[in-house]
Amino acid sequence: MASPDGASGVGGSPEETELSITLTLRMLMHGKKGETVKRIREQSSARITISEGSCPERITTITGSTDAVFRAVSMIAFKLEEDLGAGSDGAAVGRAPVTLRLVIPASQCGSLIGKAGAKIREIRESTGAQVQVAGDLLPNSTERAVTVSGVPDTIIQCVRQICAVILESPPKGATIPYHPGLSLGTILLSANQVRGRSTPG
Repeated sequence: MASPDGASGVGGSPEETELSITLTLRMLMHGKKGETVKRIREQSSARITISEGSCPERITTITGSTDAVFRAVSMIAFKLEEDLGAGSDGAAVGRAPVTLRLVIPASQCGSLIGKAGAKIREIRESTGAQVQVAGDLLPNSTERAVTVSGVPDTIIQCVRQICAVILESPPKGATIPYHPGLSLGTILLSANQVRGRSTPG
């Protein structure tokens, strides 16, 4: 029987074993929402870190049991919807779609898309969310952006399915994580150092 404080006895059911998997999800987000992150961290019991840097986009990394990660993702999705709603004049203009940008190693994107796009189509149809896998790698990395948009409920379903695919097919080879902090100057400089590749205008 569960004790009064809500902690249940240790059981060995398959569901509980599944929850012991540690999942790490990386997302691209704008701005620094310190207070919000603190609240989500406390309520979801997931570990959440936000990359340092002066650029507006930062990488938010959520780590924890699959349960804690999904809790954090749903809180983020509802918070984003709330922020979108705050921008409107209060009129009930339906629910604006929320967009989350996940950052996933390119070697896992193939499994996510599936043969001839079958898997991603299945995820879109079963959740009702829009899912787009970027064709290009994020700068200086081996990761791609996967954009998920829809109302929070559909996004949460969609992220659950994406995570299931990721957990089934671990990344192959080394992953070079994307860091948004690289200044444009550095990238332009390295691009200029590639000689003999200029194409006639």
